[in-house]
Amino acid sequence: MKGSKKILAIILTTAMCLAAITGCSKSPVKSESGQEDRKTETTEDKTESKTEKVTINFWHHYSAQSAENETLMKVLIPEFEKENPEVKVNAVSHEWADLHQKLIISATSDTLPDVARLDSAWIPEFQKMGILIPLDEEMSDYQEIADKLLDSAMSTANIGGHSYGLALNTNTKILFYNVKALKEAGIAVPTTMEEFAAAVKKLSGTNSNGQQVWGYNEPALAGWNICPYIWSFGGSLTNEEQTVATGYINSPETVAAIKMLADLYKNQAITGWNSGDIPMTDGFGTGRYRMILEGPWKIAEMAGAYPDFEYATAEIPAGKGGSHSVLGGEDISMFNTPNKEAAWKFIKFMTGEYAQEEMAKCGQIPVNKATLESDTVKNSDFAPFIEAIKNAKARPTVASWSEIDNELSIAVLSVMLGDKTAQEAMDELAVKMDRLLTE
Repeated sequence: MKGSKKILAIILTTAMCLAAITGCSKSPVKSESGQEDRKTETTEDKTESKTEKVTINFWHHYSAQSAENETLMKVLIPEFEKENPEVKVNAVSHEWADLHQKLIISATSDTLPDVARLDSAWIPEFQKMGILIPLDEEMSDYQEIADKLLDSAMSTANIGGHSYGLALNTNTKILFYNVKALKEAGIAVPTTMEEFAAAVKKLSGTNSNGQQVWGYNEPALAGWNICPYIWSFGGSLTNEEQTVATGYINSPETVAAIKMLADLYKNQAITGWNSGDIPMTDGFGTGRYRMILEGPWKIAEMAGAYPDFEYATAEIPAGKGGSHSVLGGEDISMFNTPNKEAAWKFIKFMTGEYAQEEMAKCGQIPVNKATLESDTVKNSDFAPFIEAIKNAKARPTVASWSEIDNELSIAVLSVMLGDKTAQEAMDELAVKMDRLLTE
């Protein structure tokens, strides 16, 4: 574990990455608020010793106004506290990017929470900082709990043979397309990358109102957005050991994926990451974007904003490497805390069947295997996403991923703008990634 200079460097790097967008153990930390208060003796039973009531702090990034947060606050936490009267849960909602930054800053002042819902891509970074608990080493029933959860989702918290969290929910992206637009253009749903590129070009141009339309919308150029194309083309970001990028991020297959996207942009067939572009949901719902690549949350968004819009979904078109989407989702992790027993109870509750099914009702794809067989899930719109998850891949589980992701975005943008060829940009990126992977 590095010293304060290293943490300061991480804070500065994180700030720069946020602007560009979109384990050694440690002594127990203090929680943001008081950790415990005493329950007074009742007049009926003064012979019993005082019972400790522990307060655990749970930080998350469920939007404050979301159905997920309402379920958490009004259903799940009350049920957990009913089952565990000795534990009180103090849940605090943060914006996604704010949570990442606050956790890093809090690590320097010993004000970390006991438990947090983390983007799976953050786990390696926090593990390297030495602020996460290796659950498989510290919790005697870890394996019993882990065996109940999806292996693919659990892999995102596995670093160096140890698990620094449990999968909490999972997701991936599939193709959404405008049924009417494809029908009018006489285009079949694309099943290959060649068909996809041809369809995107044919669907672009102007509509009957003289407005420009684009065959495809991509809101960013980070790994979450670009990886499905790289993998489906047969490319990769690093070797399997995640130690080297040269020969992988600049391979012919990876370069071909970037070239395809750049060619579509040059032909004004794709857009979305530029300032002033139409937001994805509005662009898709009004017919300005003919196809998008998105997750299960888009179903609820479209139902709320454009209930009469006709669209359908399909798997990501296959390339030389097959059809591979990107594995997303969140993990629930424990920080160095004196409240391990209470924190572990809450983590197990949140990954149990009851909590997982309640969150599934809000659009969260569960990771609990038994919940996946429930009527709630079987009667939902999850089916195509669950199928895509089988072949989805996780982004590299390396501590420097945030920095690598930022460099990837910059490199791909330089190709889109015509400043560099795809090969030049990926060759330069390979050198930067090699350095970051060894730091």
